[in-house]
Amino acid sequence: MAMRAGSVEKIDNEYERKGVCSIFVMCEPLSGWHHAHARERRLAVDFAHELEWLLCESEYKDVPKIKLVVDNLNAHVISLLYKAFSAVKARELAGRLEFHYTPVHGSWLNVAEVSISILSRQCVGRRIGGLGLLNGEIAAWEGEYNSKRRVVNWQFTTEDARIKLHRLYPVF
Repeated sequence: MAMRAGSVEKIDNEYERKGVCSIFVMCEPLSGWHHAHARERRLAVDFAHELEWLLCESEYKDVPKIKLVVDNLNAHVISLLYKAFSAVKARELAGRLEFHYTPVHGSWLNVAEVSISILSRQCVGRRIGGLGLLNGEIAAWEGEYNSKRRVVNWQFTTEDARIKLHRLYPVF
């Protein structure tokens, strides 16, 4: 605002959004392996490409079957592979995945949320100038964090779940 004689200049700070992205996070809690990768969007096809990376390029490329725990996001279905790849490739990838879903309204049971929290606090909890720079920062964090192989010490047992989530478990 223009200053008037005898008054203090007033400045209105406006937030200027430079862009957004989605960060896909994977972890293997018992080995201390964590992976994250930023993409422009969070579409089913983007998730399919992250799964392809896991199955074909990561340190798990030779593992015959991967048990994947995911929340109930609509993109977390095996059919998404057929949207992204040829039927032959999609079938090959799908044959190596076993999806397990957290209970509805129970995504806090998804241990990847622990990795997301750590990544946020240690790396991306600030403005970063672009997708390339962001992925560089994430890769540096990932290398450092994975070198320590910090396992997730999950304390929530099946017995605890049957008490806390009694509505979701059948009574015999």
